[in-house]
Amino acid sequence: MQSIKKLFTVFMLSAVLATTACAGNPTKESAGEFVDDSAITTKVKASIFDDPSLKSLDINVVTFKGEVQLSGFVGSIAETNRAVAIAKGVSGVTSVKNDMRVKGSMNPFYK
Repeated sequence: MQSIKKLFTVFMLSAVLATTACAGNPTKESAGEFVDDSAITTKVKASIFDDPSLKSLDINVVTFKGEVQLSGFVGSIAETNRAVAIAKGVSGVTSVKNDMRVKGSMNPFYK
């Protein structure tokens, strides 16, 4: 009976360690979150690529815990708005951060 209790204790301890090792925290994704975020990034990139009004090669997409960050250079504010709208429409996206810049001579951020 004593050995069964020890075996059960070892089993439970290893189960707890296995599940906490894969757990995420505010600055690190769990394994499941990483897979989910990779899928979201792929869906957002594909949706942006499918839109003929956007130059998708100039837009970068990064996802962390469901939050999508868009960066890169676009030709107009309308393109930034369109890319944000597309990203928000993708399943699993919790929020979108727009870090895109409009390229052109009138934009002080573009040189």
